[in-house]
Amino acid sequence: MTTHVHPTSQVPNLDALLRHFADLRDGVHGDAVTRPGKEEHFRTATRLLDPYARQALGELNDELLLGQGVVDATGVERAEDGSLFHAWTLWWDEQSSADIPPVTLYAHYGASFHHPHLRGATVSEWPLNVFDDAQAAAELPTLRAIAAADLHNLVFERDFRIVPATMAGASGIPAHQH
Repeated sequence: MTTHVHPTSQVPNLDALLRHFADLRDGVHGDAVTRPGKEEHFRTATRLLDPYARQALGELNDELLLGQGVVDATGVERAEDGSLFHAWTLWWDEQSSADIPPVTLYAHYGASFHHPHLRGATVSEWPLNVFDDAQAAAELPTLRAIAAADLHNLVFERDFRIVPATMAGASGIPAHQH
């Protein structure tokens, strides 16, 4: 018998963790028990997340890359091993010249996974349990955190000079407050 978790957290994206744990407990992903059903949920989740992933990367681009980056997305693709993925990326000249990956929000459903996850190019797994627009919107803080952590890790791999706002002398005060 499947027991559904009802949102109880005061922080909406923590409800995703509750959904994640319930999925593991109950052997489902949402209401799906088969791989095709779970893949359909994945496709729906990436469609729902798309505007928020683009928003998170766009904010990073506007504030820290001074609008010099390019946001792109792959759409849902199937890897050779049967996994599904959808990547949103933020590219810019300094990052490309440093020969490091772009800031990436990566939704993936591994061939052997119970259900999909989110990660970045350098930031690892976060559960992806999104079944409607409100749940997708609640993931915006997570998407922002993954994008920011990804950028931090890319700086760690090279140095602060890959961030145009740092080189322009930005004080850490958002551009709209200057």
